[in-house]
Amino acid sequence: MKQTCIITAIVLGLLALANGFFMLVSPANWYFAVPGVTTTGPFNQHFLRDIGIIFVFLGTAFLIGAFRPEFRVVLWTAATVWLCCHALFHFWEVAVGICGPSALARDFAAVTLPALIGVALSLWAIRDRHAGRAAI
Repeated sequence: MKQTCIITAIVLGLLALANGFFMLVSPANWYFAVPGVTTTGPFNQHFLRDIGIIFVFLGTAFLIGAFRPEFRVVLWTAATVWLCCHALFHFWEVAVGICGPSALARDFAAVTLPALIGVALSLWAIRDRHAGRAAI
């Protein structure tokens, strides 16, 4: 289980870093490449780069946590809080009629799934930390 969680965190971290760097280096290309983004509002280079920085931090948090167990719970949980808030915001947009329900399916792999994975990783890290303390 530990190896699966670490590998999952590494993959999630690398994907977040790739997304963040894409947003930072080429915000216009990111805006037009990601399905559904153009329907959420006009292109805003500054805003996309701000979010790109967040994704770089998220990716870094998952990667550092993968290799530094003493920081794992705080880093993975902090990153997961943002991912969950982001996913909940997408649900809110549907609830208030900004987007149709099809947006949830379209965005699932890039928005909701990373949040769910982050929750699972964070819960595992908390459990693993407590098991390690109990063994001492």
